[in-house]
Amino acid sequence: MRRIWAEGNERVDRTGIGTRSVFGATLRFDLADGAMPLITTKRVYWKTATRELLWFLTGETNIRPLVLQGVKIWNEWPHARYVRETGEDLSLDAFVERIAEDEVFAQNWGDLGPVYGKQWVDWPTYLYRKDGTYEQGPGINQVADLVESLRTNPGSRRHILEGWNVAELDRMALPPCHKTYQFHVADGKLNGLLYQRSCDVALGLPFNLWSAALLQRMLAQQADLEPGEFVWMGGDTHLYLNHAHLIEEQLAREPQGHPRLEIMRRPATIFDYRIEDFEVRNYTPHGAIKAPVAV
Repeated sequence: MRRIWAEGNERVDRTGIGTRSVFGATLRFDLADGAMPLITTKRVYWKTATRELLWFLTGETNIRPLVLQGVKIWNEWPHARYVRETGEDLSLDAFVERIAEDEVFAQNWGDLGPVYGKQWVDWPTYLYRKDGTYEQGPGINQVADLVESLRTNPGSRRHILEGWNVAELDRMALPPCHKTYQFHVADGKLNGLLYQRSCDVALGLPFNLWSAALLQRMLAQQADLEPGEFVWMGGDTHLYLNHAHLIEEQLAREPQGHPRLEIMRRPATIFDYRIEDFEVRNYTPHGAIKAPVAV
């Protein structure tokens, strides 16, 4: 964060807000003994990030299940679409309340398109006929296939989970930022790597680090492996210019504590974890710092 704010290239971005950006950043974390990349210089709502990850694993793309759990991180995108397409000046809070209370309204306006979870567990396939026509085939569950390959072929170089489906990008509320995961087994440990094409360091990165490391921990448990190293790689790694107050406040703080994650049980499959299965200890962060999300 300090490097980007001091040395980053100032650019006009898609949102019109403006950023300072560097390209090709790398972070590395050892996940041994329950350690997690859970930032302590501000409070990270790790349960919110965990609920989002569990939502991805269901393949769901409508925000209503998140809204009903009090998770707000995807609300702005469907709200912006609603206002744009209807012309109704409905506040974000009122929109979210309608999503929660009206299932039909949620079906019409709460969907994000084929974002992360859809690609992870139901990547579309197509069956082509000789006459050039085609029909949709059975979806590919990349996550289930990944668990199976880790168990049965640990030396493979194809332990990959991909979200960047070029054919469906224009149907997504937001193309995947954390797009490519790769895993590597060595000495009984599962190492993980996440490549993120675009990263909002102030707001997004704390969630991204937690979620990716948590997914790696879950995969390791399901494959009877110990968690090893987690590597994060960022393409366009940026800070928004309107986040100056957050950045300066956070950089003035000193990290404190050594949070640890314990997974309380091993469910039958990776799709059966619940929020109650995760317990974080020794997390004593500084207070939260609020800042607007760029849509």
